[in-house]
Amino acid sequence: MFDFSLITTWFDSLLRDTLGLGDFLSILIECVLVGVIILAAYAIIAIVLIFMERKVCAYFQCRLGPMRVGFWGLLQVPADVLKMLIKEIFFVDKADKLLYMIAPFLVLIGSVGAFAFLPWNKGAAVLDFNVGIFLLTAISSIGVVGVFLAGWSSNNKYSLVSAMRGAVQMISYEMSLCLCLISAVVLTGTMQLSGIVEAQGDAFGWLIFKGHIPAIIALVVFLIAGNAEANRGPFDLPEAESELTAGYHTEYSGMGFGYFYLAEYLNLFIIAGVAATVFLGGWMPLHIGVAQVDTVLDYIPGFFWFCGKTFLLVWILLWIKWTYPRLRIDQILKLEWKYLMPLALLNLVLMTVVAALGLHF
Repeated sequence: MFDFSLITTWFDSLLRDTLGLGDFLSILIECVLVGVIILAAYAIIAIVLIFMERKVCAYFQCRLGPMRVGFWGLLQVPADVLKMLIKEIFFVDKADKLLYMIAPFLVLIGSVGAFAFLPWNKGAAVLDFNVGIFLLTAISSIGVVGVFLAGWSSNNKYSLVSAMRGAVQMISYEMSLCLCLISAVVLTGTMQLSGIVEAQGDAFGWLIFKGHIPAIIALVVFLIAGNAEANRGPFDLPEAESELTAGYHTEYSGMGFGYFYLAEYLNLFIIAGVAATVFLGGWMPLHIGVAQVDTVLDYIPGFFWFCGKTFLLVWILLWIKWTYPRLRIDQILKLEWKYLMPLALLNLVLMTVVAALGLHF
């Protein structure tokens, strides 16, 4: 398995030793370069996900999806991005202009911050702290504040209702998300994302195999709660078009609306990426205990393992969205507080017993 830290160490020594730039300039150049890479990957993945959802939606509805702009409609999303970039940004009368302007950036900051925690390959995690799970959940929670501020500051009663729905829903389902992640921490003994991945390097060592029933329950609950956390169907009640037009971002135009749009799709990718990292081994290949086969699997770059698992989970979440109808707000909250959270709590106790008694594989 290739260790990407060899490249980062070489680049750091190039700046410090070969070019003699010193600590401050070297760190500054590295931070700027990493920031550019994160933002570029963020934008590219958003474009891919938008196109992917349009095609998956079309497939489920027996349609072709976008086909006119470019071969097989490949240029449709870049054309939409260009249109959004040149659209006029207007302000709402009697709105709280400061909060109105800050809200999209808060949503984007929370999304980009969580995106930076994803470990793409061995040694290729931008943020890899020993309390990574804790920081990941804390930073991703910033988006809730942005959603509420967007609806509150827009001077629109429909946006306000949507923001209240979104805040209640996202805060509620964070409970189940965190409990599922704690279950993985109990089994692996670390909150560092790279450590969780490395703990799954044994034969059939992915958590869904190693932790068997409790890990599978945690994965299913995590995907359901993550779908609700990202405001994706059938949990997209804050953006119920038939009731609230576009929800909390109704009064936004241009890239103000674009930031919410970007964050929604990247939150979908982040949920799938965290699930792939914690429960499906992340960049770790599936070792089956046969030396020759495991050696061949190790030659596949970890980047492809991670992306393959993540996009598989994204496809499953899209499948769920375009299969089930939208739930009512009482059904959404009942599902969380009466079913998912008690199930996650019981599963955490079960995982603790499994880890303490050594009942895992």
